[in-house]
Amino acid sequence: MKIRSASLQRRLRSVAVAAVVALALTQAAPARANTASEAGLGAGSAIFSLVYGPVKIVYAVVGSTVAGLSWVLSGGDGDVAGPILNAAVRGDYVITPSHLRGEQSLEFVGRPPEDQALRQTAADW
Repeated sequence: MKIRSASLQRRLRSVAVAAVVALALTQAAPARANTASEAGLGAGSAIFSLVYGPVKIVYAVVGSTVAGLSWVLSGGDGDVAGPILNAAVRGDYVITPSHLRGEQSLEFVGRPPEDQALRQTAADW
């Protein structure tokens, strides 16, 4: 009788271990898929940023130069140079995974600080 009981206990342990392993594997599969997806988005954003970042920097330098020239030629009028400078230097310099997911818009041409404050307030809603 003890042999049957020991045999039964081993079988129950085997079934319990198999159930735990199966449960662990089914729970780990979505996590691995999510990790792979995030890694792909991270790699994609890095690759796109290698092209986008330098283009944005060149745009900012040229825009800053134009803003400086407009300030000089307008007799030091900041109302003329300010919008040019804001459009040139503000905005996104790198592409993030949230840009690729569509959760955040990519802004090449920057907005004035007032517009950014309004957009942040709207995002908080």
